[in-house]
Amino acid sequence: MNKREILTAFEAFCRDHEFELNPDRAHISAVIDGILENEKRFGSKYCPCRIRTGDFARDLELLCPCNFTVQKKYAEEGECWCGLFVRKGRKLKNG
Repeated sequence: MNKREILTAFEAFCRDHEFELNPDRAHISAVIDGILENEKRFGSKYCPCRIRTGDFARDLELLCPCNFTVQKKYAEEGECWCGLFVRKGRKLKNG
């Protein structure tokens, strides 16, 4: 997948859910660049802000998009680990 295809897939992933892509397009671009770099280096689209363990089974939890809606960070701050996905209607820290 290329950058545009991933963005399109993430937009579709957000439909009919309580979350959306971060409105900061530069942030989205940087995160997708990180995902693509991880795919190039490690063979899978791992979240760029989480550290792989080297244990394939455990690292599957780090594939983007991860199961972020069950994480404490999402519950408390309304965003996934890297801020790619945010709860709809959430106020941005810098906005």
